[in-house]
Amino acid sequence: MDKTPTRKFYIKHIKAIIHAIVNYEDLDLLLGHITEGTAKRFGAKGCSVMLLDENENQLVHIKGYGISEEYLIKGKVLVGKECALYTGEPVYVEDMQNSPLIQYPEAAAKEGFHSMLSIPIKRQNFTIGVLRIYHGEVYAFHEEDIDSLCLMSEVLSMVIDLNGLKNFLDIIKMGFSDLPSRIIGENCKP
Repeated sequence: MDKTPTRKFYIKHIKAIIHAIVNYEDLDLLLGHITEGTAKRFGAKGCSVMLLDENENQLVHIKGYGISEEYLIKGKVLVGKECALYTGEPVYVEDMQNSPLIQYPEAAAKEGFHSMLSIPIKRQNFTIGVLRIYHGEVYAFHEEDIDSLCLMSEVLSMVIDLNGLKNFLDIIKMGFSDLPSRIIGENCKP
């Protein structure tokens, strides 16, 4: 492809997205809006957020847009060394039906996915998941759009981590609220 890709994200879009990310209170709703908005912005067939299950060394689908239930239950998505999760860099697959990076090429073909961009969702030096954008044809991303998607994913990782920490603290608070005050003392009661 000799044609220079058209840029889709500009600073005004990035500002609006980051503002939304840091102000949403419902993570599920946020991820739904991010996957839908990203797919629509890039004219993609679908978009998904997948997080790493460290115990099983696989990616777990958290939220998506434009992806069938059949595709989601195709099987475990094991993490390979070439995956954006391990490289920490965006990985573009031009032909999902013929790439050794794709575990389920038949499922991708049936879904109508031809190419995929996988953006790492990184927090400090650790990658916690990926944002994947699926197209029905070869798609050339503008380099600055890829940079913008990486920035968006880094901010998203902070919200995902904070949401996990909040859930953990809520569980601890529930546990403490059930303990008698003689065990924890009056000053420790939530």
